[in-house]
Amino acid sequence: MATEDQDGRALTARLTAAGIGAGDEVVVPSFAPAEPALAVQRVGARPVFADIDPGTFCIDPAAAADAITSRTAAVVAVPLFGHPADLEDLGALAGRHGLLLLGQPDPAGPGLQDRAAYLNTHLTGVITPTPAPGTVHRYSSYVVRVPGNGRPDRDVFARALRARGVRAHVPVPTPVHRLPPFQRELWLPETERAAAECLALPLYEAQSRRELQRLVAACNALGGALPAAAA
Repeated sequence: MATEDQDGRALTARLTAAGIGAGDEVVVPSFAPAEPALAVQRVGARPVFADIDPGTFCIDPAAAADAITSRTAAVVAVPLFGHPADLEDLGALAGRHGLLLLGQPDPAGPGLQDRAAYLNTHLTGVITPTPAPGTVHRYSSYVVRVPGNGRPDRDVFARALRARGVRAHVPVPTPVHRLPPFQRELWLPETERAAAECLALPLYEAQSRRELQRLVAACNALGGALPAAAA
């Protein structure tokens, strides 16, 4: 939380320095921490929410393009769970429209890729992370999708894991555009789907191979207990 607060203050300062304020709009992701949207509000501008790429969970450049209006002044690129945002396509988009592109730092620590690779290889019954080609996923959180009937099945799966001693949690319980300070009548299908399906499994630097094996065994014991999502 402290890091997110610091990032929010830094973003507020950058928006202020750029002269962004009342009457301006800034495109931000909704499947993300609230700090970027709060920073936009603090300078008097209006956050405009864009949908995410379903594979990376980061803001989708095509959705960001659809959110641009004559009032748009900037786009905020937020890395999520250790996966970088698509700065190349977002930068090209910002350049075409004369917008400021503001990237946020990735808070992930080193040493988690090997552990994540083990989980990617051994987990069944969940959809493991899929880094975009050519990117380095830092795995600050190890977030899977639980297939089935969205939130009900994901929550049942999470409770079953906790009963087996695995402290899984929902990484983004509510998209930002549905929080009271920002509530909008807006449908962002990939954001809604991710909020209903995603579950963060424990992944940390001191985690031993035996702990990883216990995590895999607990998850795989539940694999197939839930129906696959309809195509």
